[in-house]
Amino acid sequence: MTTMTTNPKRVTLFQPGDYRPKPNKKAWPMVQAVTTQMCTALRRIGYEPEVVEGFITTPGQAIRRVQPIRGRKAAIFTHWCFAAHTMEGIMGQGKDDPVALLSNLHPGDPGIVAMLNTAACAEAENRPISRLWTAAKDWTKDEAFMARLEEWCRDGKVVYPDEEVHLGVTPSAAADAIAEKVYRAIQLRQILMLMMGDTSMCMFNGYFGPHRLHRVGFAEHKVDQLWFLHRGEKISQARIDRAYEYLVKKGVTFHYGEKGAKDFGPDAVKGQLREYFVVLDLMEEFGAECAGIQYQLGGLYKLPPTDLVEGLLNSRPRPEGNGEPITTGTEADQGNIIPMELMLRLLREKGLSGAPIFHDVRFPDELDGRQLWILLNSGSSSSDAFNHDPNSLVGVHSYRQPKGYFPVPGGTFAGVSLPGEITWARAWYRGDEMFMDVGLGESVELPEETCKAWRKKTTPEWPFMAADLHCDTATILAHLYSNHLAAVYGNVRDEMVALSRKLGFTVRVLSRN
Repeated sequence: MTTMTTNPKRVTLFQPGDYRPKPNKKAWPMVQAVTTQMCTALRRIGYEPEVVEGFITTPGQAIRRVQPIRGRKAAIFTHWCFAAHTMEGIMGQGKDDPVALLSNLHPGDPGIVAMLNTAACAEAENRPISRLWTAAKDWTKDEAFMARLEEWCRDGKVVYPDEEVHLGVTPSAAADAIAEKVYRAIQLRQILMLMMGDTSMCMFNGYFGPHRLHRVGFAEHKVDQLWFLHRGEKISQARIDRAYEYLVKKGVTFHYGEKGAKDFGPDAVKGQLREYFVVLDLMEEFGAECAGIQYQLGGLYKLPPTDLVEGLLNSRPRPEGNGEPITTGTEADQGNIIPMELMLRLLREKGLSGAPIFHDVRFPDELDGRQLWILLNSGSSSSDAFNHDPNSLVGVHSYRQPKGYFPVPGGTFAGVSLPGEITWARAWYRGDEMFMDVGLGESVELPEETCKAWRKKTTPEWPFMAADLHCDTATILAHLYSNHLAAVYGNVRDEMVALSRKLGFTVRVLSRN
């Protein structure tokens, strides 16, 4: 596509996609419907849409097909997509042109997850964008959405209310004292992450790099994911068999041979346990204290998924364990590994048990007038979310990861999270400035039928939490700089605020009061 002359009344729409053909094929009818809605909405306010046909499925396509276009551009998200398929289209020529990221709030399609991730990537690169969303069937009848769309078309940006984003929270003296003890320990010995591969799927915001990590008490050591194959050959079968017996004895429920999982059986799980021991051994070898595991796109046809590995590492009861979890972030997302590890240390210093968990911010819903978020992720949960028992894996369910994403069979680490108070957090950056978002919330117990229905809307094979994040849905949609959250059961919010500031983060507390 050649460079177009800027037309003040034209808005170019483009459709970032996944790299993998199957998810794109499944999403195509929805993205076409959403694009049609957007075209209608734009024409209603006097603007003319122009559509870049087809999904953008590689960074090179974004550079060739989107970057030359000048003027207003809007990316449409109805399913997960790689961040570079937007970012590389808006970072070169025309990098100051107004850009909107648009998602429908459809529970079965993770477009909102992709929108939040891409917005965070843009923030990391200091690239201004605006966010637009709606759950309406007819977008032109959503007055709030239409007002924001008109504001963006007119002004080139949308200004969102920020009354629930607080910078001046003062921790108590007791919380500060606990944070100081953890801070001193980190100053004496920085925290080493073992990175099994790099950050996944072009998630710029998930990779901080050594120069940022060192400033906040962390370091990284990267290991090629091919070591799963090489080191895996050295793990003895006897060791794997003992670990499998441990899982069965501790109460994991394996959903072997069910619909869509005829190829899922004990051998698949044992393949995942081989990966578990590779990570465990490498952490001991390099002296690492926490880990990140890349979503293994390169090993997709050779290796089973690592969900079970990540869930076990994050759990107190685990094969060859010491009664403590090893903080492990799926997708090698350092923006979650950092707060997971910090909150775990604060829990222990405060005399609390538990383990950190990691979730996608999947979609908002309401129950009896209460705003809730469905938190859902295929990877790094913890048995603690399902039973609060340091000696049991009861409540953990392992389903076959859906074949559409994982052709080699392997199990998830799933369950329904127990009710209770939670602290949630997320690290992010803008340029070289480091931020930590912190909040309190509540994991909510849903009525059984509601829980089944909400899980069915998403991916029921994955770990599930219904959470009240104690701030308005629009605050999360407008101001959260990630598609991921870290959480622990218990209240360590003030301690987390104090510790993060001591380490050099600018802290934001997201809360209604």
